[in-house]
Amino acid sequence: MRTLQVELGERSYPIYIGSSILNMIGELSLKHGIHKLSTHLIVTDDQVAPHYLQMVEAFMAEAGFQTVSHIVPSGETSKSLAVFEQVMTTAIQGKLDRNSAVFALGGGVVGDLAGFVAATYMRGITFVQVPTTILAHDSSVGGKVAVNHPLAKNMIGAFHQPAMVLYDVDTLSTLPPREVSAGLSEMVKHGLILDEQFAYWCRDNAADLLSLDKEKLAYGLERGCAIKADVVSQDEREGGLRAILNLGHTIGHAIEAVGGYGRLLHGEAISIGMVGSAMIAEKIGRGKHLVSETREMLKALQLPVVLPSDLPVDDIMDAMQHDKKFSDGKTVFIVPDRIGKVSIVKDVPVELVRSVVEQLKKEE
Repeated sequence: MRTLQVELGERSYPIYIGSSILNMIGELSLKHGIHKLSTHLIVTDDQVAPHYLQMVEAFMAEAGFQTVSHIVPSGETSKSLAVFEQVMTTAIQGKLDRNSAVFALGGGVVGDLAGFVAATYMRGITFVQVPTTILAHDSSVGGKVAVNHPLAKNMIGAFHQPAMVLYDVDTLSTLPPREVSAGLSEMVKHGLILDEQFAYWCRDNAADLLSLDKEKLAYGLERGCAIKADVVSQDEREGGLRAILNLGHTIGHAIEAVGGYGRLLHGEAISIGMVGSAMIAEKIGRGKHLVSETREMLKALQLPVVLPSDLPVDDIMDAMQHDKKFSDGKTVFIVPDRIGKVSIVKDVPVELVRSVVEQLKKEE
């Protein structure tokens, strides 16, 4: 088991990564101050539950914990106020108290939803991340929790750091291939942002990562988590530096919203968004060959690099206006200077962004 630490003073917490470590959930919960006398809530989805819910319930019971569980439908549409209310009802009926904890057993959707429940139930209770997807190596670290609004992604949320992250890589074995690729989008993103060598490592080891080679996957997840943990430790609430983690997300989130949060997986939309960011970088003179190199990396991981032709450009531009990364009416983009280094560029001309979205629809 490998351990990383997110350094946030009193809110610091560990990330445990390893094989066959899910059975340590009770022991580690005790270590991190989770109370035995309270009832705790496990939130998961209908894809993860058949594989791991009974197992986690049993491991918690063996350690002396009482739990109630709530299963939500798989997919981004569960990040809604309606589903949030349903989970809250389970928490209230289960008589959770201020010493209770919410365990997020699943991918990024479950983590964001369960985390928002934990952040708001009785004005905030303990939260534990138990990611079961590759994508969640990004979303489970950093404490950003939220649900979506039909007009914009992650618009209703909070910063609420977990007590720990328990990442058993064995749970990734049940992922369908499309989910594997989508998760690797966020992994290579960390390299594109801050580690050129790691970005090319992801490309060169794409076949092993796609086939879920445990050794390569564990290294990739650890490196991705370490990069994000370092950034979050320096800027917990996205006052400056942390914004660089949003590479590809301004366009990507708009694509998700226009597609109804179901057309493209999050990692797929971010992949297209990262190509768009590289296009912006080239158009404003930030670097050369960024589009071709970015596309090459993403295609190696079997990710899309072209926008579906039937998604209206006007709708995507409108959705971007609702994005949190728009400030004072100006378009703010994270753009690469080169592979492994990005900059925050404010006031990117709207017409330039439109031309990039139109260009993303065209075949290479």
